This record gives sequence, structure tokens and C-alpha cells, in this order.
Amino acid sequence: METIAVTRQGEVRGRIDDGIAAFLGIPYAAAPFGAHRFRAPAPAEPWQGVRDALEFGPTAPKRPYRPPLDRLIPDPDVPGDECLNLNVWTPLVGEGRLPVMVWIHGGSLRNGSSSLSLYEGRAFARDRVVLVSVNYRLGVEGFGVFPDAPDNRGLLDQLAALRWVRDNIAAFGGDPGNVTVFGESAGAISIGALLASPHAAGLFGRAVLQSGPPRAVSRTAGAKTTGLMAERLGVPATAEAFAAVDRERLLDVQAEVTGKTTPIGGGPGFDIVVDGETVPADPRAALEAGAAREVDLLLGANREEYRLWFVPTGVLERVGRLTLRLALARFRIKGRLARLYRANRPGAKPGEILGAIATDLLVRVPLNRIADSRPPGAGTFVYEFAWASPVGGLGACHALEIGFVFDTLRTPGQVALAGPGAPQNLADAMHRAWVAFATTGDPGWPAWDSSRPVMVFDEPGMGPVLAPRDDELRMWP
Repeated sequence: METIAVTRQGEVRGRIDDGIAAFLGIPYAAAPFGAHRFRAPAPAEPWQGVRDALEFGPTAPKRPYRPPLDRLIPDPDVPGDECLNLNVWTPLVGEGRLPVMVWIHGGSLRNGSSSLSLYEGRAFARDRVVLVSVNYRLGVEGFGVFPDAPDNRGLLDQLAALRWVRDNIAAFGGDPGNVTVFGESAGAISIGALLASPHAAGLFGRAVLQSGPPRAVSRTAGAKTTGLMAERLGVPATAEAFAAVDRERLLDVQAEVTGKTTPIGGGPGFDIVVDGETVPADPRAALEAGAAREVDLLLGANREEYRLWFVPTGVLERVGRLTLRLALARFRIKGRLARLYRANRPGAKPGEILGAIATDLLVRVPLNRIADSRPPGAGTFVYEFAWASPVGGLGACHALEIGFVFDTLRTPGQVALAGPGAPQNLADAMHRAWVAFATTGDPGWPAWDSSRPVMVFDEPGMGPVLAPRDDELRMWP
């Protein structure tokens, strides 16, 4: 069965299944190629008649994840130029406008799309939330730094999508005055920048940051990857020169330059940059100084983020005591802090100690500092995902929580990470908390205060815990 909704650009045809309508691949901006390549997003052209929104739209140009991560994280590629598109899932019954959640996917700003089955929004629509998922430009197209192109083009795409939601979501039963943005990894990092951007004011009232702290670098630092690509291509590091390069060649060189980079290991990659306009200042510093205090925040991390990169690649077993000492020196970790992590994890391997420290340094500590900086009553909630996957020693690794949040445990992408027997009751609880937060601003556990309550999602043992591992957090500068 099909249904039609009316947007400002024209009518779109969606498909109804079990009372849920799905509208897929709706353009929210013009195709970012030709005259629009390396430019800020332009408005989508209106169309005549009814446009089919029955299949996922094109994905942003990218290469798949490198082995062995390609076996764990699906990254479908849908060809076509109209990659600035979004999807909407909405219930067709009931009266009144419903809360809206807008999902911004992760992928280190160079991978990912909204077309993963893991991100299907049916469970949110079932529970009376309108779910929107967004594609945005990736890699050098979206985040390369050039002297002759606007910075942060992928972030500008996300802002354009949020303005589309403001202007059109009522046609799908959503309330433009009750919008929650949520994202994981690079999606959460993007949301951190949106929270600090004056251009996002009024576009959302709540935000969820999953495993990604606010982060941005200087334009000089952000331009390094563009420069490395320009050297390999043999062209100037300008948008004009890059636009003249065959797209497949550009993607090949991008993969060569960035392919071995990981969030923990480092290396050339893409970042949001402080551009003085869309991102006027470092987002983490801005949030700690009081930016976006009117926005309710739900933020947290997975207990063993590092295992996604350490286990499949064999790094966990290769890290010995000498490697650990060298890594701690590189991260400038003081000896007494390292000794505390060892003492709290008797019998842990050197790679596990390094991973625990890296997880806290890169994710948990920054998110906790933001929670600490917000005043009482600001609507701040902190969680930790702790359930350990039985698959190949992945444990409570990066990205594992997504299928629980979306209640999509049986999709291929989630089964690859969590196995076929992941606990449904944990997904029920986590999904219910995200729905409650988007609906009322209260996910169901105490707000952050001096007692530092953290909702630990685990099976068994789910519930709020006061100041978990606070002895370690207190020792970080």
C-alpha cells in the first residue's frame, strides 16, 4: 500500500507496511556535483507530479571499510548524484504532532550512510516518534579544506537537512518544535559542532551524543589530509583542481591516504574545522563554557570502545609492556594514572590497559567534563553501554549499542557485531529510554548532578550507578 505526503518541493510517494509509512531518498538539497560541487548545499529543485520515495537514495561517494572491519560494519553503496537525501518513518494513526528524531550516522566522516538496515526507523515510528535519517557529504567532498571552497560542507549539509525537517516534517505528522538530533561516533562529533553553531539555533531542542565527543581542529590541521591527497594526485590543493579529477581516482587516493587511520591509532583523516562562521570556536570548549545550556543532553559511551579496532586487527595481542609504555608516553599519560588503571584491572593484558585508557581519554572523559560543566536542572543525562558481545572478543565495543537503540537486533549488521542471541530486553530498555528522552526530555533515570548518576545498560545488572570508576576520572587533568 502506498501513501502521499506534500513537501515544499513537491509530492512524494511512500510505502505503508503494518501501519508504518516509509518515505525513502527524499532530496533535501540539490545534487552536490557539477556547478554545486565543493559548494555549500543549494536548495533542492521543485518537481512536478508525485515523486517516488520507495527506495533508498544515492549514498555519498566513499570506499568501503578496509578489512577486517568490512566484515563487521556494512557500508552499502547506492550509485547516483542526488546523495543529499533523507528518509522518514512515521505512524499513520493518531492525532496531533509527534516528536521527531533525526539520526546522523557515523563513519569517521568518510564512511557510512543512512541506508543501513541497522538504522531502519520502524521501531521509533511504532512507538510514535517520527524518525528521520540523513545522508551528508563525506571525505574530501564534505570535509576537505580548500582556500576556494566553504569549510565543513558535510556539516552544512546536516544543517540543510535540519532546516528541511523544520519546514516539512509537519506533513509527515511530526512536530517541528520537538526535534531531537542523535548520532554515534562521527555523527555525535557532528552534533557537538551543531550544538556550538549559531546556524543551528532553534533547529532542535534535545541532543544525544553516542560515543563521540565534540571535537574540531584548526583549518591548518584540517588541511593536512587535503595536502597529502594533492601531492599524490599531482594537483594544487584547491577545490577547482580536485573537481577536475576523476571521482574514482579521487576516492582511490583518499583511501590510500586515510585507509589505515583509526580513532585510537590516529593518522590522516577528516575533521570538522573551526572556520569562524559555522563553527566559530572549538565545540568542546564552547559547551564547557555554557553554550547550548537550553538544549537537553543525553550522552555516553561504550565501556570497551577500543575493542572494535584492537580485536579484529590483532592489535590487542600485539601490545606488550614496551609498546604500552611507548603509547602511554605518546599520550602523555602520567605514571600514577597508568598504575591506577592496572590496579583496577588485575590480570588485564597490556593491550586491554591501553584500550581502557584510550577509551577514557578520547571519549568518556570529554563527555563527562561536558556533563560536569552544565548547571543543575539543565537536563543532562549520562549512560554507559556495558553489555559484552560474545562475537570474537568484541566485548562492549564501539558501535555495538546502535542496534539496541534502534531495536534492530536481528539485522545483518547488528548480528555481525552482537551475534544472533543479543538480549531483546536490553534493546527494549535502551530504545524505550531514547523514545522517552525525545518525547519528554527524561530518559528514565536521575539527571546528572554532584552524585554523578550513570545509567549502565548491561545484562544482567542494568540500572543507574553513582560515579562509576570515578577514581580514574578524577585523576585526568
